[in-house]
Amino acid sequence: MTLKLDINPIKTWLPKLDNPLLIAGPCSLETEKQVLDTARLLAKDKRVFVYRGGVWKPRTRPGMFEGVGSIGLKWLQMVKEETGLPVGTEVANAQHTEEALKAGLDVLWIGARSTASPFVVQEIADVVKGTNAVVMVKNPVNPDVQLWMGAIERIHQAGIRNIVAIHRGFTPFVETKYRNYPNWKTVIELKRLMPNLPIICDPSHIAGKREYLFEISQKAFDMGMDGLMIESHIDPTCALSDAAQQLTPADLGKLLDKLVIRYETTNNPAFENQLDVLRNRIDDLDTELLEILSTRVNTIKKIGQYKKENNVTALQINRWTQLMENRVNIGKKLELNEAFVKSIFQLIHEDSVRMQTEIMDEE
Repeated sequence: MTLKLDINPIKTWLPKLDNPLLIAGPCSLETEKQVLDTARLLAKDKRVFVYRGGVWKPRTRPGMFEGVGSIGLKWLQMVKEETGLPVGTEVANAQHTEEALKAGLDVLWIGARSTASPFVVQEIADVVKGTNAVVMVKNPVNPDVQLWMGAIERIHQAGIRNIVAIHRGFTPFVETKYRNYPNWKTVIELKRLMPNLPIICDPSHIAGKREYLFEISQKAFDMGMDGLMIESHIDPTCALSDAAQQLTPADLGKLLDKLVIRYETTNNPAFENQLDVLRNRIDDLDTELLEILSTRVNTIKKIGQYKKENNVTALQINRWTQLMENRVNIGKKLELNEAFVKSIFQLIHEDSVRMQTEIMDEE
């Protein structure tokens, strides 16, 4: 069931926006000079619409650089005054939120660790209540779309209408080339459930390394996302946090030059007509797939009944191993992705076993 909240488009609170939203700036604010030097260069690129900088940095272990604290708010005020760019930072509790609002920051965002705690989100929501704040909500560290939606709903219930979701990836359970696993399907599900919610991507935290920033950024636009939040530092090699994933303003410009921005619609009527033809074909094929699955389910039920009558187990691992190997080989001949075929038949087989055991448990 979709949830269509009353949420403003980004252009409502950022009227000068004429391209996808780009938020850029250092992971952490470190010195007044670092903050202003970075901002001056970023402000020259008219594709940058908001300057970001971490004031308070929630770190995994004590003893790591946890941000400069409240003095950073003054530096952000200086950036706004000198460059005219709106400025924003992450808030992790009610006190941070109060200080950021008092300092006149334009954008606040809730980090992944904070999103995972409904208590923390509610404390922040209570502080922003009655304001016209722009609040962005990063996904929780685990791919829990309901938890992500819950945080957004809490902010919305506080009367905030300028809300944006940020996809920054999820804590991986196995080693991957990225710092955080993109898990794009969770973002797709959020978009399906909250269709009018703006969603931007944070390639820096997904990538963890500069060399992957372009491919993730392009993927985000290919997926129809509304913008990017990318970390940029005047000298990333000297950064006190996340040095490996930050770009100089010049390198950020080069990355942006290469990106192809995708749009949801086009003015080309021939494209729309052909797309309708292909989509109708997909609809027909999906109907055929469902009819075939229905026939398969009925056959599985007969197998389950036959096994029950002959006291044979529902799960027969040798048969399952042979089946999977056979389906994968057929899939290869049909030029289907092996992982795709495996995932489909894993789901089909799990449900087949479930149906057979239910039949066996019937009186």
